[in-house]
Amino acid sequence: MSALREPEVDLALAREHGLTDEEWRNILEILGRTPTFSELGIFSVMWSEHCSYKSSKVHLKTLPVDGEHVLQGPGENAGAVAIGDGLAVIFKIESHNHPSYIEPRQGAATGVGGILRDIFTMGARPVASLDSIRFGPLDDARHRFLLRGVVDGIGGYGNSVGVATVGGETQFHPCYRGNILVNAFNLGVVEADKIFKARASGAGNPVIYAGSKTGRDGIHGASLLASAEFDDTTESKRPTVQVGDPFTEKCLIEACLELMKTDAVVGIQDMGAAGLTCSSFEMASNSGTGIEMDLDRVPQRAENMTPYELLLSESQERMLLVAQAGREDEVCEIFNRWDLDAVVVGRVTGDGRMRVRWHGETVVDIPVDPVARNSPELRRPTSEPRGLREQQKLDLTAVAPEEDPDEALEALLDTPNLGSKAWIWRQYDQLVQGNTVIGPGGDAALVRIKREDGSATDKAVALAVDCNPRFCALDPYVGAQAAVAEAARNVACTGARPLALTNCLNFGNPEKPEIMWQFAEAVRGMGDAARVLGTPVISGNVSLYNETDGQPIHPTPTIAMVGLLEPWERHAVAHFREAGRPVVLLGENREELGGSEWLALRRGVEGGAPPRVDLEAEARLHDLLGRAVRVGLVDVAHDVSDGGLAVALAECTFSAPDGAALGARIELDDGIRVDALLFGESTGRVVTTTDDPVGLLELAAEHAVPARAIGVTGGDRLRIGRPGGAPPWIDRPVSELRDVWAAALPRRLEVE
Repeated sequence: MSALREPEVDLALAREHGLTDEEWRNILEILGRTPTFSELGIFSVMWSEHCSYKSSKVHLKTLPVDGEHVLQGPGENAGAVAIGDGLAVIFKIESHNHPSYIEPRQGAATGVGGILRDIFTMGARPVASLDSIRFGPLDDARHRFLLRGVVDGIGGYGNSVGVATVGGETQFHPCYRGNILVNAFNLGVVEADKIFKARASGAGNPVIYAGSKTGRDGIHGASLLASAEFDDTTESKRPTVQVGDPFTEKCLIEACLELMKTDAVVGIQDMGAAGLTCSSFEMASNSGTGIEMDLDRVPQRAENMTPYELLLSESQERMLLVAQAGREDEVCEIFNRWDLDAVVVGRVTGDGRMRVRWHGETVVDIPVDPVARNSPELRRPTSEPRGLREQQKLDLTAVAPEEDPDEALEALLDTPNLGSKAWIWRQYDQLVQGNTVIGPGGDAALVRIKREDGSATDKAVALAVDCNPRFCALDPYVGAQAAVAEAARNVACTGARPLALTNCLNFGNPEKPEIMWQFAEAVRGMGDAARVLGTPVISGNVSLYNETDGQPIHPTPTIAMVGLLEPWERHAVAHFREAGRPVVLLGENREELGGSEWLALRRGVEGGAPPRVDLEAEARLHDLLGRAVRVGLVDVAHDVSDGGLAVALAECTFSAPDGAALGARIELDDGIRVDALLFGESTGRVVTTTDDPVGLLELAAEHAVPARAIGVTGGDRLRIGRPGGAPPWIDRPVSELRDVWAAALPRRLEVE
């Protein structure tokens, strides 16, 4: 035992920290000695899957990250794109899956808090949040509890901190029974020449700790909770879940943004995963410098904290920054005025080492780069899952045709996946800050852009988050392409031009070759789609080990897309607005039922190949939508996705934010089986309305996009059938369909 009464460090203890035997040997070689207990903790978190991306970075390097508008790609707290007039938007999506399964309210809340800090640490004011959440079936009481807790956590934190939650997605599937997914996105606005980065430059500059005091919450959240499978010991990991305080976060936002108006800040980073360790090592590594730090100066809310605990704590609402020498009092005064702790805890050095003292004793003395920049990089083996090719085969002649399309539509609208999510988003403040043009319930949110002084611009950003895990399970390459295409299409449906994306890659245990094959294929598909659609990947997050007792989740590469619309007043919505408007379908219906909700619900089959994705056709469709909305040819645009064309048309009739309903009469004759026509999920399709169908069809022809008039809005019923007076396949009062759709979640949760 050392003078600090720390445990004896050996291979067995290293294994308990999640380190491999090879990594232990590397540590001994780097240090030339046995690490201290605190040093072991540092290596374990910094080389964990969650922090080092050791299994994924070899694949992530293949993604397109540059583009016309890109100001900052992967490698910082978040990515940045220019939107003109000297402004930029900063955005990113991240996971908080494992903590949210163990403690749903605090896990989700601190996920929101963490993504907010990634945004304002770069100098941007957070203005809009999205969430992507996935659970097991709602007939499971545990998952009803998890859903309520996660929604409460997202709403409670976002509402209190004053950032609008403007959209998202929620899905349910048995594969998430043992591992739910909670992915949080935020976007902020900043002047393009005032973006701050995680840097520790200038030997002698002070290193300042600011924000909340440090406690024992969150220790080893990154290494032992987020970088391992769940098993029967999962419940014992509850203490590793952090506790958030949104009111402190609000003060931290304002203090940081006020400080950033001065020239006192050299670099800044939030203390997220791995806390003080990760922020200090990454800032130093980014600058080729070192840091000397005195842990006795760290503000503490728990007694007798050890250096190990102080370094690894993931207590929330904390920042680490480097200031100009001589400006320490100015920096601390701003934070103190916002009732936040701020104290100089160290200084930048030029020797590339991290030296940490505690009670006068050096407890850490290790080189920075081997821990951060040169962390392990693995090329794990990959192999296609056994039986996947057979699962992809689907003989439609052996699938019984749908005998009652009317009943099938009602059944689909009654599923939690396709039913209204209003019970969720009504718990979120969608309007705070007064920028929301289109909130939850549409294809994409639309948020006006204002400058920091509150002055208006004519710009808005469109935001959408998408993934179809069933597609990805059947073919991760095509499924990832479909996710990128759908997110971009949803953004384009508002009239916006898709600019760039951020991703949250949720997968199972990477030590299994089948999981790594899924991951590699999904990244390949995402990269190919991003290149063709011109939407580079500017930030993201990888969440692995989403697996319990050997049962992985479906591969879920969640895509959040951001687009630019100007002027913002000229935009389309996703619901019918006016009677007597011709309905025009863009794109083509194909006989594809693989991976569809209809096939799973009505035939109990989760198989077949997912719908093919024509990326060139998608790009033309997105360009067409932007131009058609801009010139006033299209005022309604709703993409066809989960549930197929019939579900999309039904949503158009009753999804107006004010609850208004407007029917339509639709005639279809495509020469394909009726269930594929109505419920197939072929990609690249959008339902629109126009007052000039001839003009829209001509513009579509210029863009080489298939288009045809399929009906007209009006009345109080949704009728879908063949032309020529034959009995319709679907003929229902819109109010009946809306009532079924609206009750899908509340009925299962037994709430109003």
